[in-house]
Amino acid sequence: MELRVLQYFLAVTREQSISGAAEALHLSQPTLSRQLKEMEEELGKQLIIRGNRRITLTDEGIILRKRAEEIMELVRKTENEITLSNDYIAGDITVGAGETNGVRFLTKTARALQEDFPDVHFHIISGDSASVLENLDRGLIDFGLVFGDVDTSKYHTLEVPYKDTWGVLMRYDADLAVKEFISSEDLHDKPLIFSRQRSSKSSLIKWLGKNYDELNIVGTYNLLFNGSLMVKDGMGYALCFDKIINITENSSLCFRPLMPGLSESMHIIWKKYQIFPKAVEKFLLKMQQFSGSRTY
Repeated sequence: MELRVLQYFLAVTREQSISGAAEALHLSQPTLSRQLKEMEEELGKQLIIRGNRRITLTDEGIILRKRAEEIMELVRKTENEITLSNDYIAGDITVGAGETNGVRFLTKTARALQEDFPDVHFHIISGDSASVLENLDRGLIDFGLVFGDVDTSKYHTLEVPYKDTWGVLMRYDADLAVKEFISSEDLHDKPLIFSRQRSSKSSLIKWLGKNYDELNIVGTYNLLFNGSLMVKDGMGYALCFDKIINITENSSLCFRPLMPGLSESMHIIWKKYQIFPKAVEKFLLKMQQFSGSRTY
């Protein structure tokens, strides 16, 4: 399968029509249709269902679109890394991270690096730990910012000098809003909203003192903004980190820390035996300098 044909396929999925993609690619419609047909024959699967006005992807076509996007992103990154000369520091740095105040460590590091090398560009891809690890393993990001235990057989780690504090996001008119701190017993009979990635063996579950299936978990969120909407609409209490949702004096929400307190450390991770381009190497050195921690 040629990269050129993958680009054609992505153009069709983007334009949602073969005629529109052919125009964007400066190809004749019969030429583009033939290329797509040959790709389907090569794979032995139908990828596109052709309609009167727009195309629809089959299940196999959806899979190919996802993989093709990843392949073309890797090609772009590889071309950028190879074409840069040895005495010129420029390029892209991509980090996957969840919602955490610890992202400020990354942004401060990136800002300091850009003062020395203004042609370095910094990108953050948001997601929970599962998606961060998936993107890291596929080579779509250079670093990941994660919580909890790390598989040190696969990744190098660098501890970040930030910690996130657990607490409860709730409405101001909620029963527990009158309390300054929230105990585990306060939550045992309450409807709870959890982060999707909290496992049954997490430190938060241990703090609550009950098994996961004994808790009244009414919903989960991937991004806390969506979790905050659940709270606003009265679904329950969201267990989350502090300083992620901006709560002002006029907000209908409030945040209360846990008692006894519970916090999470975080790490920057990257794949072992990886050769970085110079811009990414400089970013890693700057992170090591700012963290004051050793790399493992």
